[in-house]
Amino acid sequence: MKETRTIYLLFLSTGTLLSKAIDLYTKTNLNHVSIAFDKDLSEVYSFGRKRPYNPFIGGFVREAVTEPFFNQSMCAVYELEISNDQYLALRQHLQMIESMQHLYRYNFIGLFGFFINYEVKRTHAYFCSQFVATMLQEIDLYPRDKRAGLTRPDDLRQWDKLDLVYMGTLKNYLNLDDKKRRFRLPIRSFFRMS
Repeated sequence: MKETRTIYLLFLSTGTLLSKAIDLYTKTNLNHVSIAFDKDLSEVYSFGRKRPYNPFIGGFVREAVTEPFFNQSMCAVYELEISNDQYLALRQHLQMIESMQHLYRYNFIGLFGFFINYEVKRTHAYFCSQFVATMLQEIDLYPRDKRAGLTRPDDLRQWDKLDLVYMGTLKNYLNLDDKKRRFRLPIRSFFRMS
């Protein structure tokens, strides 16, 4: 039996102007996605704002989800079982990107291409869901026939390999102990967030 590891996908709605515009276009919320290596969310990676309150400077980020910028964010945390080899490959790939993060930019052009259903691939540039889909494709997990540059966070949320762990405010999730982290909101709350 192969050893497996657990990673987490964190979906957020920060309530920023850009977030609200994406929500309006996609008719969903929780339109930011990140990869986390632990359930405490102490190691979270994505493509987003380098400075929380400046939407124009973006790129590869290790997100500090305890910062005030994220305090009132709604979130959903999903877990994903992967093989040990996939886990090590993902870590190695992320470490390589982190070591060269000065080369990486936020794919604003690709995001606009997404809005017109045209995939724009740029070297060293991603938006959040494009990044997560690409990383999972790199380890042969997310289907390669799905174009990363047209992948919405909600496409990832609907993926049958993910298991919902929590839905609610990020602040509450971070304050829960391990035993209480595995719960779901009442159905009415769930539909308001979907």
